[in-house]
Amino acid sequence: MTTDASPKRIYLDNAATSFPKPEAVYEAVDRYNRQIGVAVGRSAYRQAVELHRVIDRCRTLAAQLLGAESPERIIFTFNATDGLNMAIHGLLRPGDHVVTSAVEHNSVLRPLRDEEERNGVEVTRVAADRSGCVDPDAVRQAVRPNTRLVALLHASNVTGTIQPVEEVAEIAHAVGAFFLVDAAQTAGHLPIDLQTLPADLLACAGHKGLLGPLGTGLLYVRPGLEDQLRSLRQGGTGSQSEDDRQPAHLPDKYESGNHNAPALCGLEAALSFLMDRTVAAIHEHELRLTRRLLEGLAAIPGVELYGPPAPDRPRVGVVSFTLEGFEPQDLATILDESFGIQARAGLHCAPGAHRAIGTFEQGGTVRFSTSVFTTDADIDAALAAVRSIAGCDERGA
Repeated sequence: MTTDASPKRIYLDNAATSFPKPEAVYEAVDRYNRQIGVAVGRSAYRQAVELHRVIDRCRTLAAQLLGAESPERIIFTFNATDGLNMAIHGLLRPGDHVVTSAVEHNSVLRPLRDEEERNGVEVTRVAADRSGCVDPDAVRQAVRPNTRLVALLHASNVTGTIQPVEEVAEIAHAVGAFFLVDAAQTAGHLPIDLQTLPADLLACAGHKGLLGPLGTGLLYVRPGLEDQLRSLRQGGTGSQSEDDRQPAHLPDKYESGNHNAPALCGLEAALSFLMDRTVAAIHEHELRLTRRLLEGLAAIPGVELYGPPAPDRPRVGVVSFTLEGFEPQDLATILDESFGIQARAGLHCAPGAHRAIGTFEQGGTVRFSTSVFTTDADIDAALAAVRSIAGCDERGA
């Protein structure tokens, strides 16, 4: 007879994808697979009508959560990367100029590199400070009269640093450029109101802070921008089937092919959960845990923290650190195998961010990231594990 000696699982990798999900998410996906099982917008029998209502609710809830003008402004994508690619490749033209930061995720850096090499787009990448924060003055100096797009992440997936997106948006609009926000690490973690945040395009994942299943994402398109933003995929939409041209109206212009129906049913349940809990309350919960985590790690000899220097600086629940004497990947493996603490190690698909904070050459950092379901006990267990590996007691001695 054998027993499972594995330690209890403590999940602190929510910046990659959230776990667990609200129970209603699992139930909604299961109900779709077992009882609905039809395509979105393709038929008019009972199950198809029911699904249409669920998808409409999902779009409406997303618009309400983000403060969009209307539900059709919300385009369903398959993840944040999909939405960012739709925005970048759909908007840029040969010879355009773009301003972005050096600390972006590869979901922005790689599409822009492709546009440079394939279409002759010029890209200026402004630097960030040691906390990973971009100076708006650097953006102001980088924009030109012919700048078409300014792209900036809302919060870093490496340091948790919240960027000055409102100020950067004003700089972009002053020269007639469009402003794209990568909200992969803030949607569901930080209140977002598109009526006060002047973003022209905003992309986020549905499976991270929004607590939905993998395979979901959102792209917000401000009114009027659909005339400038090309669709990258053309095909069946369930509308205007008599015409071989792609529909021009939203959201159909950007939603060709079958939707990820089971995942969108789960996302609708997740958004309902967020509306009930409120993102503001979730942010306060995660921020309190993040402060607890930062203070605990700072007391451990050999630990170096990266990001905003004070726990009360604007940030989301993402904490990167290193421990003297351990490679990040080795430390993450020990945390998992010996303590059940699950975290991500490495460059986190953001090499420029690690260059900015000085961790690129050492292979990156270990990253803990919280969610609404993270508890004080989870944080305490993570801190105890790092203390044990560092060879010190609860006092850090």
